[in-house]
Amino acid sequence: MMTESRTANDGATRRVAVVTGGSRGIGRSAVLNLAARGVDVVFTYNSDASAAEEVAAEGRKHGRRVSALQLDASRIDGIDAFAGRLRAELAELGTDRFDYLVNNAGIWHTASFEETTPEDLDRLYAVNIRGVFFVTQKLVPLLRDQGRILNLSSGLVRFVFPGKTAYAASKGAIEPLTRYLATELAPRGIRVNTLAPGATATDFSGGVIRDNPEYRKRVGAITALGRPAEPDEIGPIVAAVLSDDLQWVNGERIEASGGMRL
Repeated sequence: MMTESRTANDGATRRVAVVTGGSRGIGRSAVLNLAARGVDVVFTYNSDASAAEEVAAEGRKHGRRVSALQLDASRIDGIDAFAGRLRAELAELGTDRFDYLVNNAGIWHTASFEETTPEDLDRLYAVNIRGVFFVTQKLVPLLRDQGRILNLSSGLVRFVFPGKTAYAASKGAIEPLTRYLATELAPRGIRVNTLAPGATATDFSGGVIRDNPEYRKRVGAITALGRPAEPDEIGPIVAAVLSDDLQWVNGERIEASGGMRL
């Protein structure tokens, strides 16, 4: 379990997480589950400041410091400024380092291979690959030795579902990135893993998995547990993978799909 007795003046021992894309869906659940386990959280949002503040306020009910910073992960020229704002947030927490980086921010795309445009692919690449790569590169100097990085991939990297070619390809790049980072950062004792959720009832793609009964039925028919996941079933897994209970897990892909296409 993660230690819950962290104090604002104890910069040497407190646990701090940075979660990208934390204002909704799986990211929101991750933020709240980390706060519930005694971790202070700085999370990012792209455009909806009011939704981000609602998440931060809910997280603070656990007695932790939870704050939101704006970041468009597709804009490389904004990442340095974000790192500066993060340093200021860490100073408010009485520390200059954080412990956990969760690369959750991502975008969705549904179209056949034939219908996917260069603009579609460029947009997926900018957020799902390039954003993860350079956010991590800029923040690793602030990550404490023995820290953890968790990159969010997708079950669609392992199994095939219609209309997800480009999205799955963008997420597929995350998995070798994880293994390379696990090797390159090993001298600092930093563990890097991939979490690959299956179909989850978020607002991705207009909320089709969450709101469309026929789509949910299709997902359920190919899932051992018979339905899509809820976001609050994935957030606790994020917290668990980051915990000391899994400290010897490194460079691994952990799928959380309820048994899709077994």
